Amino acid sequence: MSRAPLHALQGFVTAARLGNLSRAAESMHLTVSALSHQMRALEERLGYPLLLRHPRGVRPTPEGQRLLERIAPHLEAIAREVQPFAARRDDVLTLSITPSMASAWLVPRLPGFFAAHPQVEVSLLSNSRVIDFDRELQVDAALRIGKGQWPGVIAEALFDEWIVPMASPALVARMGGIGRRPLAQWPLLGDPDGEWDRWFALAGGQAPARYVAVFDDSESHHRAALDGVGVALGRLTRARLLIDSGQLVPLSPLRLQTHYSHYLVYPERSARHRGFGQFRQWLLAQAGEHVRHVEQTLALAGSPAPPATPRKRRAPVAASRRR
Repeated sequence: MSRAPLHALQGFVTAARLGNLSRAAESMHLTVSALSHQMRALEERLGYPLLLRHPRGVRPTPEGQRLLERIAPHLEAIAREVQPFAARRDDVLTLSITPSMASAWLVPRLPGFFAAHPQVEVSLLSNSRVIDFDRELQVDAALRIGKGQWPGVIAEALFDEWIVPMASPALVARMGGIGRRPLAQWPLLGDPDGEWDRWFALAGGQAPARYVAVFDDSESHHRAALDGVGVALGRLTRARLLIDSGQLVPLSPLRLQTHYSHYLVYPERSARHRGFGQFRQWLLAQAGEHVRHVEQTLALAGSPAPPATPRKRRAPVAASRRR
């Protein structure tokens, strides 16, 4: 017996599952006549009937049911493996981003992108896991925080991550206002990375022997500051909206650079994606606006901030298959 054609087997599986040739033909973008011809040819090739016709549709014969159970899982596996290689649309962009970066920084800005590029559809995958662009071909790019040294991808620096002491207006009022007491006498929220030691080395003074509370995740750290529990050494990227809305107040014009920066990470193939090209140009402009806004915000937090060391735009690093 000659080999059964794959398209006919797929037609049989679809018809058997839907129980109706009209719906099966529609789902496969065929005419009912064309699908019926495929079924007859397949039955003749195999030598036995596969479908029983009845007034309300079709159902598999016993032989057809056995064939369905044997081949359907394999056809599904083929479809899964082939799907990543389907032609990519230039007007659909899939971006992986950490949840905190999505909610605090990117999503509030997206209306501006959609206004400028209404034809581009953006799909956000909210996660912080490593992306293997060689395997996850549906992902076009990722926003990540790190040191920019990811092999096999292009990593473009967006901006550094800075931290600064910040507190709720209620706590500021309880302490008599900014600058009325040394910061070490305020209730401070500890962090597991020892950043307060670095802060006091920068700004002067002595870190306290104990903290009112210590949190091992950024979300809880900022939430406690928002609720007036104490002073957070908050990340400006995470807290910008809270500062702009007056829910948190920076306590110093100084800022401390963390060991990590924010990057746009993407494989070489994405450079040929028109929608990604538009998003990349918009994102770089937003990154520049963010840096300027941070400098202006901190300049209003007290005495003028010392001039920031200009950040050189790094050339794209040919960097991860992963990220």
